[in-house]
Amino acid sequence: MKAAVRAPALGRFPAVRLGLAAAVWVTLYVVKGPVFDWLVYGAFGLASSTRVADAVHFFLYDTVKIVLLLVGIIFAVTVLRSFFSVERTRALLGGRREGAGNVLAAGLGVVTPFCSCSAVPAFIGFVAAGVPLGVTLSFLIASPMVNEIALVMLFGLFGWGTAALYLASGLTLAVLAGMVLGRLRLERWVEPFVFETRLGGKVLDPSRQLGWGERVQMGVEEVRTILGKIWPYLLVGIGLGAAIHGWVPQSFFLRYAGPGNPLAVPVAVLLGIPLYSNAAGILPLVEALHAKGLAMGTTLAFMMAVVALSLPEMIILRRVLKPRLIAVYVAVVGVGIVATGFLFNALL
Repeated sequence: MKAAVRAPALGRFPAVRLGLAAAVWVTLYVVKGPVFDWLVYGAFGLASSTRVADAVHFFLYDTVKIVLLLVGIIFAVTVLRSFFSVERTRALLGGRREGAGNVLAAGLGVVTPFCSCSAVPAFIGFVAAGVPLGVTLSFLIASPMVNEIALVMLFGLFGWGTAALYLASGLTLAVLAGMVLGRLRLERWVEPFVFETRLGGKVLDPSRQLGWGERVQMGVEEVRTILGKIWPYLLVGIGLGAAIHGWVPQSFFLRYAGPGNPLAVPVAVLLGIPLYSNAAGILPLVEALHAKGLAMGTTLAFMMAVVALSLPEMIILRRVLKPRLIAVYVAVVGVGIVATGFLFNALL
């Protein structure tokens, strides 16, 4: 009888290199804010109150932030994928009952603080590992939309009822939209390279245990491959976001999405799509608009559109989704957000 093959331990030298890389990553992530504050407002001499300065700061800061997130996420997802066979991953997120995988994926999206652009490598990892497209899209929707920071801030600003309804509606929307999109069988509208992605370009033999050195090397290779494919879309998306950052004319918003307009919710969603922010960043505006008389459902529908359907993020997603799938994705999620807005207005 053969002895079980055990995975080799991570050697001292690879462990030291991995530890140093992690320390550099954490350091860069922590210092990026002060560094770009000094660079833009100090070295460049741009006044902090101007649109140009804010746009330049936004572009530099978000580019570094998202690249760091992508590097960390791609590497971690690749190493984790190396422990899971396609069959095991399907069993984990696919679910034997309809909708179970969508619920699990949406819940996973809630606890991962990613925007749509930084969720792209996780999307690639799920699809390449055999997770159904609808389940993966539930994760992609929930991850930016239901933000734990926004949840806490909503609780502080408006109370537990609003925060709980935001959480419940966001999760429900992610699950139902993922189920609808999954039933449409839209895999043909995903870019082919997503399905062709393999760990480090290798098709793994499930009977062989990989060493840690091999897993780390696969993570490095996957970072290089995926960033090489998506970086132009990333820069275009962030650049567009920087150009329109902070452009929210409150008077225009109040005029066309104010309390006297029965179509205020869909108008708010349409106004939110071209903008670019995360849930925590848009909440001060939500509070200001609500204080000026906008209904809670209208303002939260606006926030959900900004974080889940922003035009810059759709540009980034274009690298993995074909235009037809992006259009269907926007339509399904948009209808769900509009319905959520009307529900909030009826209940609050």
